Amino acid sequence: MGTVGNGAASTGRRARALCADGARLHEAAHALIGDHRRALDAVRAALAPLRAELVARELAEIPVGRLKDVTEGRLRIAAIEAAGFTSVGDVHRASRYELRQLPGVGEQTADRALAAARQIAAAVEETVTVRVDVDRPDPRTTALLVALHTLVEAGPELHRALDAAARLEERLAALLPTARPAAGRLRMALAGRGKREAALSAVAEIGDVVADAVARGVPLLLAQASADLLHHPASDIEARVDFELRSAEYYGLLAEVSAHRPDTAAGEGFLPAEVAERVRAQPLDDTHRRVSLRGYQSFGARFALAQRRVVLGDEMGLGKTVQAIAALAHLAAEGHSHFLVVCPASVLINWTREIGVRSALRALAVHGPDRLDAYAQWHERGGVAVTTFDTLRTLPAPDGAPPAMLVVDEAHYVKNPGTRRAKAVTVWTRACERVLFLTGTPMENRVDEFRALVGHLRPELLPEIGQGTGAAGPQAFRAGVAPAYLRRNQEDVLTELPALMHTDEWEELSAADLDAYRGAVAEGNFMAMRRAAYADPEHSAKLHRLRELVAEAAETGLKVVVFSYFREVLSAVRAALGEEVVGTVSGGVPAARRQRLVDEFTAVEGHAVLLAQIEAGGTGLNLQSASVVILCEPQVKPTLEHQAVARAHRMGQVRAVQVHRLLAQDSVDERLLSILKNKDRLFDAYARRSDVAEATPDAVDVSDAALARRIVEEEQRRLAGEPV
Repeated sequence: MGTVGNGAASTGRRARALCADGARLHEAAHALIGDHRRALDAVRAALAPLRAELVARELAEIPVGRLKDVTEGRLRIAAIEAAGFTSVGDVHRASRYELRQLPGVGEQTADRALAAARQIAAAVEETVTVRVDVDRPDPRTTALLVALHTLVEAGPELHRALDAAARLEERLAALLPTARPAAGRLRMALAGRGKREAALSAVAEIGDVVADAVARGVPLLLAQASADLLHHPASDIEARVDFELRSAEYYGLLAEVSAHRPDTAAGEGFLPAEVAERVRAQPLDDTHRRVSLRGYQSFGARFALAQRRVVLGDEMGLGKTVQAIAALAHLAAEGHSHFLVVCPASVLINWTREIGVRSALRALAVHGPDRLDAYAQWHERGGVAVTTFDTLRTLPAPDGAPPAMLVVDEAHYVKNPGTRRAKAVTVWTRACERVLFLTGTPMENRVDEFRALVGHLRPELLPEIGQGTGAAGPQAFRAGVAPAYLRRNQEDVLTELPALMHTDEWEELSAADLDAYRGAVAEGNFMAMRRAAYADPEHSAKLHRLRELVAEAAETGLKVVVFSYFREVLSAVRAALGEEVVGTVSGGVPAARRQRLVDEFTAVEGHAVLLAQIEAGGTGLNLQSASVVILCEPQVKPTLEHQAVARAHRMGQVRAVQVHRLLAQDSVDERLLSILKNKDRLFDAYARRSDVAEATPDAVDVSDAALARRIVEEEQRRLAGEPV
């Protein structure tokens, strides 16, 4: 009997210990959820007056007559207008009592007017976006930054902790009361048989929950998250400085906290319902990820996982790299070990950096003289191998265990299937089950070029997106390619981006410019025609204007990036600007040096200038510290300009971006822009979202060589006085 009694006592002690452990874990989860709620409340309290002011401004601009539209004409507002109420804002601010006191306004009219004003205000509130002007500190926006700083500092681990806390609180809240009788001998004795059995079952389940949580390090995760949320608030200066450094994270959290949400359909790339539903159902494990995702970014990563072989064609600046890393991290959590990223040499270092910062995955550069050793190491140990298009051709072909995912960055580099780089990529895409192509420029001159990308991934889709589909317009094209193509635009999903202001700076060629230009035209030298405006730097009209723009930027402490297709032009600019220039990013500069130049440019306090060849600096490098972009000449490919501007006007930018394009009238510049209007329109219609395709692909297709010949011939005739 004593042995039985000792056994019962031991069981009771174990039950009490398990219940105590469960109660502590439940308390920690409950405390974290409460701490997070208070942090969110602080943000909402700081946000409310800023949103209210924005709504009030909008309402002040809406004529009071719009109230009739909301009530379908049933509201008579003549008396309200006669009393001096001119805007919806005037009515929204008024009380019911005030309106009822107006001559000729009865109770029903007053109530309807107020209800209509509130309805419009609610609609306006859905659209307003709070932006922080870093150059004009304001106590209210500073208070918002201080409140957000707490959540930003908690980092991406906070989401994991909150998810774990929510699951624990729900499960333990149900188990602990049921298990309570098992914690005491008397309570167990007094409980009926059914309650005793339920209590013992609940205790066993609590034991499993606690053991699983401890094995996954959840108690420490919860404790650290609570400590981060309870940390002493940042000072005003600390919060403002941190915002400038990490504005994308602040704005991302603000979007989560705010009631305003981006257009869901836009965030999902306007995919057909059946594809979107399948993507939403795809889980996304964040165990190995160290960055929070925007809603559209999470959808992009899920799209890559759910659809397996896809092109992610998001516009520049929307974080395609992060979405790819999120997909890799999910696969790593599922137990996969080997991944391969192929990219241009200029962004190889950026990729290895981003993988290290944004995830717990191991990145290994497979490039240069030691590439085969690095490849062997990756093959043996796993991780993310990052290599270049040219290096890929020298690596052993994939064997029986290919990477779990192949990521090809700047995938438009392989749009021509006949090139060696495209053939090398094809070998790997055929071996890999999951392939993710990244490109912000899925098409330049021909819809066929985009079909070539899809041909690498989903050749069975090609009949659905043949030339007939292209001629039918962008809607049919996008519907046909939806299973393998996702694209979102900045204006649709990054509502917090500051303004992007384009200015075409038209200049009249100086006498020296004109002499150089006429000589180039006479020779039939298209490239010389394009750079003739800089042939005599001392008398160059464009260079004179460029100096003025840089001087204006220097006066306000703004950073400038200058793009040109030509090294000779950049040399002239460097000579003209002198010590202001940090360096020149060109095709001849090694990838590591390019990144160091960008880092040095970013690190400069205040004004600085970075020069870049547009084909080298317009791809892969992040230049969001620049708020002035100068394009020395128009480009033959409009997408080159899109890419270059997006290097500065992208997620993380905190100031308005000014884009100045230097153009010479009565020159190749003017002729080029006229011809390329249709080319740019084609890109917008098929690669972006558009309602109408104003021309079929074949109608505007023109090769660079054909375009050059046409412009040279037209300019020769114009300068000879012949009709063009």
